[in-house]
Amino acid sequence: MILEPAIEQLARPDMEALQLSRLQETVSRVYARVPFYRQAMDAAHVTPDQIRTLRDLERLPFTRKSDLRDHYPFGLLAVPLEDVQRFHASSGTKGKPTVVAYTRVDIRRWARIVARAVATAGGKPGDRFHNAYGYGLFTGGLGLHYGIEELGAAVIPVSGGNTPRQVQLIMDFRPRGISGTPSYVMNIVDEMTRMGLDARSTSLEYGILGAEPWSESLRQQIQEGLGIKAMDIYGLSEVIGPGVAIECIEAQNGLHIAEDHFLPEVINPTTGEPVPDGETGELVFTSLTKEAFPVLRYRTGDIASLDPEPCRCGRTLVRMSRVKGRLDDMLIIRGVNVFPTEVEYVLLQIPELAPHYQIEVNRVGVMDTLEVHCEVTSEYWTAVQSVQPEHPHIQALRQKIAHLLKSDLGISVGVRVHQPRSLARSEGKAVRIIDRRGEGS
Repeated sequence: MILEPAIEQLARPDMEALQLSRLQETVSRVYARVPFYRQAMDAAHVTPDQIRTLRDLERLPFTRKSDLRDHYPFGLLAVPLEDVQRFHASSGTKGKPTVVAYTRVDIRRWARIVARAVATAGGKPGDRFHNAYGYGLFTGGLGLHYGIEELGAAVIPVSGGNTPRQVQLIMDFRPRGISGTPSYVMNIVDEMTRMGLDARSTSLEYGILGAEPWSESLRQQIQEGLGIKAMDIYGLSEVIGPGVAIECIEAQNGLHIAEDHFLPEVINPTTGEPVPDGETGELVFTSLTKEAFPVLRYRTGDIASLDPEPCRCGRTLVRMSRVKGRLDDMLIIRGVNVFPTEVEYVLLQIPELAPHYQIEVNRVGVMDTLEVHCEVTSEYWTAVQSVQPEHPHIQALRQKIAHLLKSDLGISVGVRVHQPRSLARSEGKAVRIIDRRGEGS
């Protein structure tokens, strides 16, 4: 279902003309109203009237997460505080939270953007939709909620946690769609199995999953486990929240960016220079229609690429690849770059393993080490009935995992194999990396 064909199938020259007009208006507004941007543009020797083409975007300074923290809480607002209708914020686990704001117009526009995204993923008016994203300062729950309602579907606002109750509501309310982090939706599948239910027999037909990088292997496990099509959704609070981009149910091949609202770039994360279409780099977004909290060239830290070719679903919107990982999640182990999704890809090729894992990083002397903790499936556990390290079956499995990881990653990795359901389960974003390099120092 194409909700807004006039935009989603717009010819490239017309889309670029719309983007340029909105970019010029945004740049003029932030220069006039946000001292941070005025100072940054003055330092870069660029004025709003010099933005005459989309290529002139590259003359503008970048915005970084640290800029949001430095101006906490309201220093980057482009409207008076009394015009703000809602605030959202990050968790602040790595420092001050990043605070974002929305006017009444922003909230309505965001709902329409998300409605378009849900329709792209297979949603229809009249659907019942199980929303397992967390509500509160996190943008995921409320962001999806208002978009689902805007589409004309009914929301079941479950939020995260209390997995047995989630299962009961899915069985009783019979939703057609579900949303949540991939790791948590996989947790729901596991809970259904534990309760003796056939997860493939539910009413669910499609899933909208995101808020964390995930591999194609995990997608296949979720699709097979629930008997659904699982689409990746992308968003970040600094730009607006969920709905920035989403996969279509027809192709599941790249995420269609709502580029009438968000102007994308991909840059070399070291040099800041743009990279060609199809080449992987750091995603950068400029908001084109935000009132309260517009951002210029926001460096997301997410690693992906862009594809401008029209999709077989009929949409002409630029597509971004699924996020390979985050720059701040990238591990450098003995000179080799390692993303958690690369580890996940290997582990999910091994039929004896469940889709739950953690990566532990430590330091021995001056050398960083990496150890992967993984679980065997309940079926394998029943067959073996032991996970003692000396057990020949477990030892052989551990050696197999270590060999495959070394072949794929290019470094030796320690492996610990655990019995089913022994690793912590996610009720939101999964904690994939445990970094112990600073302990005991």
